[in-house]
Amino acid sequence: MSKSNVVLLDHWVSPYAMRVRIALWEKGVDFESKQQDLSNKSELLLRSNPIYKKAPVLLHDDKPLCESLIIVGYIDEVWPSPPLLPSSSYERATARFWADFIDKKFAEAATKLWRSARSTEELEAAKKEFFETLKQLEEFLGEKDYFGGENFGLVDLALIPFWSWFSAYEKFGGFKIESPKLYAWMQRCMERESVAKALPAQEKVLEFVCTLRKILGFDQ
Repeated sequence: MSKSNVVLLDHWVSPYAMRVRIALWEKGVDFESKQQDLSNKSELLLRSNPIYKKAPVLLHDDKPLCESLIIVGYIDEVWPSPPLLPSSSYERATARFWADFIDKKFAEAATKLWRSARSTEELEAAKKEFFETLKQLEEFLGEKDYFGGENFGLVDLALIPFWSWFSAYEKFGGFKIESPKLYAWMQRCMERESVAKALPAQEKVLEFVCTLRKILGFDQ
């Protein structure tokens, strides 16, 4: 398939865009990445995602798809090998539940960590919620290699991009994450070429977040 048939409106630091890159590389799909300046959104982005006006957007044969988990699900249907979801209907539903949990609980708490002013009640509440969700994810992982068992799948793909943000969470949350089980899982994921290529260095993400906090007025 020529690259012109698959275009990703991308943003290098977005965990949600990282998900799509990982999925495409896991499937061996050639695609063109068009990095977006979210402070000066392109006409193509606004036209392709008029509702949310944000990346990522996947253009397949010029047809736009928005929202990372929806895009990943589409990729898994169109390019079914290797599958990102298990064969069992129950296990597929379970994987979708936890991917949704990551978006609605984990990511929300994590975002509050770096978007909060230091030493505030809001920050303390975010830290509590963040560690609660980490504990729940750790319990679901159990002793498995990946969240779905022996194979890298949807839940792994949904969570691993946030690994690149962990230094920022620790710095602005004022804590150190200590979870040997999750760290072993993260290192296992990082050994995959698709993940290693998709995730920027934590130092680059931290630098981006420091700059963004100044722009937002949290730091001088």
